[in-house]
Amino acid sequence: MLIKSADDKSKRLKLLEDLQDSNVLDRVQREWLSKQLWNQRTGIAGERDAAHYIDSHYRDRDTHAVIHDLRIKVDDEVAQIDHLVISRGMHFYLLETKSFNGSLFINDHGEFSVKYGSDAVYGIPSPLEQSQRQANVLTKLLQKLDIGSRIRSTPHFHHLVLVHPKAQITRPEKFDTSHVIKADSFATWHTKFQGKLSVGDAISAIFDMRRVATLKELAQKIALQHKPIDLLELPDFMAPKKLIVLQPYPIKAQQPPSPSTINVFQPAESKKRLICKSCSAKITIQEGRFCWNNERRFGGGQYCREHQREFI
Repeated sequence: MLIKSADDKSKRLKLLEDLQDSNVLDRVQREWLSKQLWNQRTGIAGERDAAHYIDSHYRDRDTHAVIHDLRIKVDDEVAQIDHLVISRGMHFYLLETKSFNGSLFINDHGEFSVKYGSDAVYGIPSPLEQSQRQANVLTKLLQKLDIGSRIRSTPHFHHLVLVHPKAQITRPEKFDTSHVIKADSFATWHTKFQGKLSVGDAISAIFDMRRVATLKELAQKIALQHKPIDLLELPDFMAPKKLIVLQPYPIKAQQPPSPSTINVFQPAESKKRLICKSCSAKITIQEGRFCWNNERRFGGGQYCREHQREFI
């Protein structure tokens, strides 16, 4: 039965895509933005594809409860679980989705690396170790919600890494990679895995068997603890840089000419022109008369009202 689907992350994608058009980002910010966009797009696609394969097998069955995209927080510890499948026998399957559409390499020490096309091989954190850390937080949550095994101190946890169906997996000889599979083979893997459970695990599952209604109820209690991330939150270093506004260079007011440079005022000629000496615009008779009556101030020239202010 499906209890919770993945959160809609379209707002996050829209935010990152819109930021690409910004002209105030520096190189570091643009590199972070490019990486985040790639991670978001591939991550969403990978989780969606994996959810499709899981749901096709368990959506209409009452033997297991499915929770997608579960983010929990207990005592300041946060766990992001891509997919959680819970059986009626209280077996918890933590499924970690990795969108490796290239070549995945695992060595004898359980170290993971990935290669895309002809590029170099890049080391990545172990998704199995990541799932183990998530289980520690989930254990605390189950204790807080009073959900547990009837005969064990902690529930059964199983960790699985789902990779892209087209990915190539290079497996080592010594390290057990049976829990690293392609997403489209999950149902087949789960059937085989249940058939390989030890006698003790099988017996404990029988004693822990819950009714369908009880399974649904406890799965809903867990899903209600989901703490979604703020889709619009950005790290501090992505804050826009303050723009430096260049102020125009101050223009000093034109100083009136000294008396020695003042030309002899010719009122008859000036009255005929009525043209601003600064901008060559036509002036009114009132503007011209003001200049004529203050010939020492304006040096014998006539100016429009705007350019008269330069002689104040």
